[in-house]
Amino acid sequence: MQPQQENLYGYVPDRDVCIIFVVLFSISAAIHLAEAVYFRMSWLFATAVFSGVAEIIGWSARLWSSYSPFSQDPYIMQLCVTIIAPSPLVAALFILFGRISERLGEYYGRLSPMWYSIIFLTCDIISLVTQGVGGGIAGSSIGHESDVDLGGNIMLAGIIFQLASITVFVVLMGEYFVRYFTDRPARQPKKDPATEESYAGSHRGVLTPKLKLMILSVLSMTLFLVIRSIYRMIELIDGFTGKIIQTEIWFNVFDGAMVVLAIYTLNVLHPGWLLEKIYAPSHTALKDLSPEQSPRASYLSLNLKPPVITVNAE
Repeated sequence: MQPQQENLYGYVPDRDVCIIFVVLFSISAAIHLAEAVYFRMSWLFATAVFSGVAEIIGWSARLWSSYSPFSQDPYIMQLCVTIIAPSPLVAALFILFGRISERLGEYYGRLSPMWYSIIFLTCDIISLVTQGVGGGIAGSSIGHESDVDLGGNIMLAGIIFQLASITVFVVLMGEYFVRYFTDRPARQPKKDPATEESYAGSHRGVLTPKLKLMILSVLSMTLFLVIRSIYRMIELIDGFTGKIIQTEIWFNVFDGAMVVLAIYTLNVLHPGWLLEKIYAPSHTALKDLSPEQSPRASYLSLNLKPPVITVNAE
């Protein structure tokens, strides 16, 4: 039998399941788009919205395969897209934790919020590119076993790298919360040379009910995406002709369902309404004050009159 006549999945994708996932990701992506616009959070376009759109494309390709199970094009499309689609959601985790640490006190962490974002976003981009390149090589090399294996190994390297970076992130995040709850900063706060007082952000922030929900959101998303990454790693280790990749229910549960849970968690427990602005009372910047609170307004409110000097003429 010729390669183009082979069922590359080892099964025919269930049409109803594919439709359900396309609908679910479409709804989530639309909600994320509306939330990003409403709350003016532009970084969500490149993370949650992008991830949702990528999942729509991937599951639409699987839906196409349910009609044309012997066609290579939809198989290659879903292979390349579904492997990289959750990566932007992982990036959202890194950004969200940085925002949380800004509010609870950045000096409880080993890194500043900026460096958390720079380091782990860079790792996520490397992982995404590696998986995409591997998927492209594997998809375009169907019929050439050695090249398919090369592509699979590159994809596997990308997944392992992503899982390793998430693991380091989880360790650092866990240490941060332990230090926060025990009030043991990991770094010494920087002080203003003029006043000898700590800069804003160096104080222990208040863990509000909304921040608790935001932390729950980050932890839940992390769990779902780690489960998905472990599954994809095991799947690729088993190979493209292995039992794992050719068992549809495992892909539906450990890939599709895990990403659905992660992306809807962010829809519901959204940073737009959970990440409140928290300022240290004694370190409020002048730009954050209303005109009535400014020093000039306070001076004028005293209604002071200049002293009258009387000169006696002799």
